Amino acid sequence: MSAAQDTLTPSTDDFAAMFEASVESNPMKEGSVIKGLVTGLEKDTVIVDVGLKTEGRVPLREFYVPGQTDEDKVKVGDEVDIYLERIENALGDAVLSRDKARREESWIKMAAFHEKEEPVTGAIVGRVKGGFTVDLGGINAFLPGSQVDIRPVRDIGPLMNQDQPFMILKMDRARGNIVVSRRAILEESRAEQRAELVGQLQEDETREGVVKNITDYGAFVDLGGIDGLLHVTDMSWRRVSHPSQVLAVGDTIQVKIIRINPETQRISLGMKQLQEDPWTIASAKYTVGSRHKGTVTNIADYGAFIELEEGVEGLVHVSEMSWTKKNVHPGKIVSTSQEVDVEVLEVDEEKRRISLGIKQTQDNPWDSFSDKFPVGSTIKGEVRSVTEFGLFIGLDGDIDGMAHLSDLSWDKSGEDALQDYKKGDVVEAKILEVDIEKERISLGIKQLSKDTGAGAGGVRRGATVTCTVTNVQTAGLDVTFGDENEHTSFIRKGDLSRERSEQRPERFAVGDKVDAMITRVAKGQASLSIKALEIAEEKEAVEQYGSADSGASLGDILGAALKGDE
Repeated sequence: MSAAQDTLTPSTDDFAAMFEASVESNPMKEGSVIKGLVTGLEKDTVIVDVGLKTEGRVPLREFYVPGQTDEDKVKVGDEVDIYLERIENALGDAVLSRDKARREESWIKMAAFHEKEEPVTGAIVGRVKGGFTVDLGGINAFLPGSQVDIRPVRDIGPLMNQDQPFMILKMDRARGNIVVSRRAILEESRAEQRAELVGQLQEDETREGVVKNITDYGAFVDLGGIDGLLHVTDMSWRRVSHPSQVLAVGDTIQVKIIRINPETQRISLGMKQLQEDPWTIASAKYTVGSRHKGTVTNIADYGAFIELEEGVEGLVHVSEMSWTKKNVHPGKIVSTSQEVDVEVLEVDEEKRRISLGIKQTQDNPWDSFSDKFPVGSTIKGEVRSVTEFGLFIGLDGDIDGMAHLSDLSWDKSGEDALQDYKKGDVVEAKILEVDIEKERISLGIKQLSKDTGAGAGGVRRGATVTCTVTNVQTAGLDVTFGDENEHTSFIRKGDLSRERSEQRPERFAVGDKVDAMITRVAKGQASLSIKALEIAEEKEAVEQYGSADSGASLGDILGAALKGDE
């Protein structure tokens, strides 16, 4: 070969350089999907030409599509999308993949659906931890167990290998993860169906429904594809403690559509609205002063509710239950389901309230007591309680009278007089006063015997004297009293005041003037007590200006008494 021919014929190195240059100028890149031409079929292999130095060989199974016909199978001359893994391997062949091309196509397609928030078609093909695997046409996705259906599904079998729509919730290209939801499709479908059904309903319309579920606050009723809430307060005009008292799951009932919320599409239902409101005639039927029979339906700390008829209840306040049982829980006077006689005290038709009284249907024992036991008569009763003020004694008609501390004994005073009595003792007493309006009876025990004690110098028991302190001792005070301080006595520490904090001899000084009551005169010696005087003054003030029950304080009462003396 001549030198000229050598210069015209390219060397092997020249061919290599030309190929590398063509490859560099070729837009094909590893890791991308390109077009290829099927040039041959060899048993289980498909030969594909993608315009590189050599053809690629792809397994035939990667071209298989479930459900395809013979006509759909790959043939020589077909143009196919193929994934270019490597331009050249160690053997100089192009490395191609139809599976990866199909997955890449699917990713691009899924990303478009996800961006547009459109459903994709897939099939549940397997179970994995926490959910299921869904085939989205060549690419797998994860379906969480909570996203299968609106309600928990016990048997997934009927849903397996069935083409159905899914909504893509999340895509992670780097990790190759796709999360889908079947529940989102069902909820959207149900929302559309619900909106359509709600549009067919009208307020004040009567519909037939089936009770689907019962809760503490009401029942959910199926109106034919859409649920409405029947609240417990709208089931009956009468008091209903729990919906199960009226309804059971599966019951077919007539309901009235009370309200439809167009924004939330919530439907409120009512049963009692299909019946006549008993309150329309309640004010005419239950007039003030009329008496009726009723049934106790509920007991509270403040009273009892009485059903007069279905849908009409009234309240008996605890203060209107008994003439004599004060500060007692209503449950100790009446019981649930008990039939009682009541009197109408007040009717508020606007607030749908009726105030009732039980004691008004019974004889008032205070009215008959004064007729049966006039002032001055003697009565016998049991000591019900012993207090610092005196004794409460049970009398005829289940009422109580009080024997004040100062009316227990001529000879003893204060705690000494109380020591002679205990709860349960049967005693005789004289009726000193009966106040029907204030429901108060004053009794005296010492009045049943004659006062034989006379004091020295004409001073008698119960009199108030002004004393002069002559000596302060740990146990009490030495005092003198009388016109010329001719009488001497000793006031014990416990008699210095009603208040224990004030029973301190050291708060007095020699020469101080104090008022005290003569509580006892024996053998010419008088016993004095500041405490007894304070108790007697309180008793007098309460009787004249009001009672402790009226809300006035002792200071108010004594203040009124002092003003009256001015």
